[in-house]
Amino acid sequence: MRPSRHCSILFALFIGLIFTPLAHADDLVSILHDFESASSRQGGRGASPNTAHPWPDISPAGIAAHRAELLKIQTRLQAIPESSLKGEDALTRRLLARNLAFALEGLSFDEERIPFTGGEGFYTRPYGMARNMILHNRAEADFWIARLAALPDFYAQNIANMRRGLATGFTQPKLVTRIAIATAKVTADHPAEGDPLLAPLAKLPPTISQQDADALRAKALDVMKTRVKPAQAQVVTFLQDEYLPKTRESIGARDMQNGDKYYAFLVRKFTTTDLTPDQVHQIGLSEVKRIHAEMEKSIAAMGYKGTVKEFLAYLPTQQQYLAKSNEDYLEKASEILKRIDHELPRWFGTLPRLTYGIQVKSPEQANSSGGYYLGNPQLGIAGTIMPGRNLTGSPLYNLPSWLLHEGVPGHHIQIALGQERTDLPAFRRTDGLTAFVEGWALYSERLGNEMGIYRNDYERFGMLAFEIWRACRLVIDTGMHDKNWTRDQAVACLKDNTSLSDRSINGEVDRYIGWPGQALAYKMGELKITELRARAEKELGPNFDIRKFHDAVIDDGPLPLNILDEQINKWISSQKAAIAAGGN
Repeated sequence: MRPSRHCSILFALFIGLIFTPLAHADDLVSILHDFESASSRQGGRGASPNTAHPWPDISPAGIAAHRAELLKIQTRLQAIPESSLKGEDALTRRLLARNLAFALEGLSFDEERIPFTGGEGFYTRPYGMARNMILHNRAEADFWIARLAALPDFYAQNIANMRRGLATGFTQPKLVTRIAIATAKVTADHPAEGDPLLAPLAKLPPTISQQDADALRAKALDVMKTRVKPAQAQVVTFLQDEYLPKTRESIGARDMQNGDKYYAFLVRKFTTTDLTPDQVHQIGLSEVKRIHAEMEKSIAAMGYKGTVKEFLAYLPTQQQYLAKSNEDYLEKASEILKRIDHELPRWFGTLPRLTYGIQVKSPEQANSSGGYYLGNPQLGIAGTIMPGRNLTGSPLYNLPSWLLHEGVPGHHIQIALGQERTDLPAFRRTDGLTAFVEGWALYSERLGNEMGIYRNDYERFGMLAFEIWRACRLVIDTGMHDKNWTRDQAVACLKDNTSLSDRSINGEVDRYIGWPGQALAYKMGELKITELRARAEKELGPNFDIRKFHDAVIDDGPLPLNILDEQINKWISSQKAAIAAGGN
């Protein structure tokens, strides 16, 4: 007996319900592959000898091709209904859609016209890659040399883009350009024989014979002398003689071509919110006022009779709270980090396998403000916390806060755990969502107080001074780039509220001028994580588990703050359900 037409339709619908989600999941995998391939090519990452482009093609034609590729990927992704995916696939689709939207919006501003922020830029990028490069075979060594040989073309594209910026009124200010010139000179002045770009070739694997290794190093040195060094000198000459005289005197992003819209985009990008610059400014004012009141209570408890501003001026005069040398600073830092390590299992259910350590910055990083963290378990590179190069006289009372932020449980735990989530797409493991990454690190500073890391009132005051510093960033960044603040106003905000040295204050303000919006991410991210913890504590009451909460925040990799909010709400619901069912 033949089945009725009605039954056949039902059967077809049933089969469709089973296989359509599977097909959409397969489509997502294909889209992810193409997206990560496009991102890798344009980001210049990886050391595969089969990579066609040693450095990203940032010419107008190359950017146009990249934009067209992203638009095709976006169209394919939009063809997958959100409701057709579940679990991690659904979250991945949502994150990728957001990533594409922001990438395309950024391309619309032609950001390649400004390829540097001051202490960092296209001239330091190859050095950052060299620090993370381990060559495993002859093919990779040959490719690294090919990359070095291609550097002049990469520099030339950046120079062409900056000339376009000069012609269209989209440039860095003069003071940021001067910092860039100083940094570019450091790279250009490295003697070819000892240039850090040759460091990956210093330790070649034993599978490469000594004769071949010597030949590779000789070839690389010749490339450095005949191609790279002359090109680096040309970069310095361009920045100094052509770019600097034509750059703007003003410091605000709004003064550039389409600057008001560009800065509003940067605020949304770095905070991962829809807040306006003025709303962020008001949040900053409120936070500065709140933390300042806490600082007043702190110094009163220490028996100090003056104002917060007076206490901030008093602290740097106390030699017992200043590092005597680089060695003194690093030894004290190592002791603090070991004490933090001892406490971590009480606060985290999952800890990374990657080890970590601390070392000073390299010479080409000397003109960049703030600290650094890097690490890569796949390449065999331990987590590395990097303060400045000259640490003599550096404050020790805020050292615990800084280490909690840059080291553990801040950047190292969050980034290393993300790198271990090899079940997630690459962009989710390493996405540089600054509000999440830096927000977590700032949250970790305050968490250190609960962990018992701060041993005295001075170190706890250092924690507050660091927190108000990040609150000041909300006020300063929006002030300079949206409200016509002067540089002196920005300096005064940090001088009146933080324990930073004059040298650090000047470096920080110049960083905010050269990198609009980035400084907003820290406090906005920390406020959201703190809010989510308070919500979880209230909802779960005595059943709240701090270890599980921290794992839940980090587990999905970096997330925009609104999606993090939703994920923690789901986690709270799952915890309630488990409690109701009598589980853990």
